[in-house]
Amino acid sequence: MATAQLCISLVLLLLCFSGSALAAKYLDRLLNNGNFEQSPKPGGLKKTVIQGNKALPGWETNGLVEYISGGPQPGGMYFAVAHGVHAVRLGNEASISQTIAVKPGSLYALTFGASRTCAQNEVLRVSVPPQTGDLPLQTLYSSNGGDTYAWGFRAKGRVVKVTFHNPGVQEDPACGPLIDAVAIKELFPPFPTKDNLVKNPGFEEGPHRLLNTSSGVLLPPKQEDATSPLPGWIIESLKAVKFIDAKHFNVPSGLAAVELVAGRESAIAQIIRTIPKATYGLTFSVGDAKNGCHGSMMVEAFAAKDTFKAPFVSEGKGKFKTVSFKFTAMEARTRITFYSSYYHTRIDDFGSLCGPVIDQVRVVPIKA
Repeated sequence: MATAQLCISLVLLLLCFSGSALAAKYLDRLLNNGNFEQSPKPGGLKKTVIQGNKALPGWETNGLVEYISGGPQPGGMYFAVAHGVHAVRLGNEASISQTIAVKPGSLYALTFGASRTCAQNEVLRVSVPPQTGDLPLQTLYSSNGGDTYAWGFRAKGRVVKVTFHNPGVQEDPACGPLIDAVAIKELFPPFPTKDNLVKNPGFEEGPHRLLNTSSGVLLPPKQEDATSPLPGWIIESLKAVKFIDAKHFNVPSGLAAVELVAGRESAIAQIIRTIPKATYGLTFSVGDAKNGCHGSMMVEAFAAKDTFKAPFVSEGKGKFKTVSFKFTAMEARTRITFYSSYYHTRIDDFGSLCGPVIDQVRVVPIKA
């Protein structure tokens, strides 16, 4: 009897340990059937409409959710699926959701391909309770339907439910956001160093990059520092900024950088610790991503009450330069902000927004 009880206790201990290990696993991957390539069984589809809320493998669906193959559609429409072959389309008030194990208190970023299907002001609502955010999909940043977004959240428990929802009521029932891939990545909080007051200065800590995402990852507007998919940085603008990687773009240094793709409507900021009335030097790299973005560019940088303009003439060849200026701190916290003065599109694709690239942001005190 004692042996049996001991065995039971050991089994329970192993199960608990396994559950904890699962929750503690570092995540940097697609969600279960995150690319939607596992299709519903034949009985789970009526033409393109998914039948039953458990019919799509790995996901729970609610409302009118369609299982789409990329390309021409009945009625003359065309759905671009940039990440694979299949996608889902969310009808009015429809949603898809998935429950995943996470670490309480940790920061995560969801990366997903999303685009509107009609020339209407479509919105995609992303939620991980108690956090929620609406992503406006009206602006197309690339002309091939390959827009990829990242959205950050901080886990409140060991298990979270990720939901993508279409909150709108479109006049045309054939309209609604298209989602073609979903991934997740755990993010680590960056810290300033003795040599640099800026956190995540080279943008190396950022969201998951889908394998075939050659157009970069858009960081949605109005992302606060606490849950930003770009740790340490605030996306405080009306439009998105783009997180780009060295595999698909030219970046000044390291593995990643940020492209300011929407002019003055595309800005990033960070609040750093400073000493009032002390003088600091701010240095950063500015250039182009070697993606066909060309012309006279200008990055404006703000720190305390000081402003600095960094002009750069892009030939679209991936060149960059390092610029610096001084500022005087007014308070114990100083906001540094960067945005592009002008709007740009690629020379080979006027439907794709682009802009100057910034990288290697550095702030150090200057001794009197």
